[in-house]
Amino acid sequence: MARAHLYLAAACAVVLALAAPSLAGDPDMLQDICIADRASRRSRSTGSRARRTRRRTTSSSTGSRTPAGNTSNAAGSLVTAANVERLPGVNTLGVSMARIDYAPGGQNPPHTHPRATEIIFVLEGTLEVGFVTTANKLFTKTVTKGEVFVFPRGLVHFQQNRGHGPAAVIAAFNSQLQGTQAIAPTLFGASPPVPTDVLAKAFRIGNGEVEAIKSKFAPM
Repeated sequence: MARAHLYLAAACAVVLALAAPSLAGDPDMLQDICIADRASRRSRSTGSRARRTRRRTTSSSTGSRTPAGNTSNAAGSLVTAANVERLPGVNTLGVSMARIDYAPGGQNPPHTHPRATEIIFVLEGTLEVGFVTTANKLFTKTVTKGEVFVFPRGLVHFQQNRGHGPAAVIAAFNSQLQGTQAIAPTLFGASPPVPTDVLAKAFRIGNGEVEAIKSKFAPM
């Protein structure tokens, strides 16, 4: 009986060891570098097909300049990403970054990243940041230049500029393509649209109010 239990424990350990990579945000690397082939149709969330690498280093692996973004939009913010779609050199490395700029009063609206935890470093300004747990508990903090804050993977979170001038942060993710799902556009701007009566019941408002909100998030 003891031997049977030992075999069972060993089998479970093997299964867990084999399953661990598949549970990670990104797959494990199989080679030192694997610069993404932009022409490949393979999903970039699970690792793009690699193109042949040469000894000469290119901007694909060393990076590119990221200037301040244009925040003249409804949200008053702009996210400039440095992920596998813009920086092929991070393919299979499980990392990416972004610069987020905020106009005075601007915000990065409530959203989630299904494939990554996010950590931000404040470059300038004063931001109110926060996330909501699965128990609907809100955690917020006011952060200023030089401070950091972490948003756990998959949780709804936001950033709001509370200062009198512009603000900016650098965000880092433990995925080459973290995925971003903004809450309001997802629900009110989906294509085909989420049925009006479904949203009306969920938010406990009238159909007319739902249609009015949908008109602000019409699919592009």
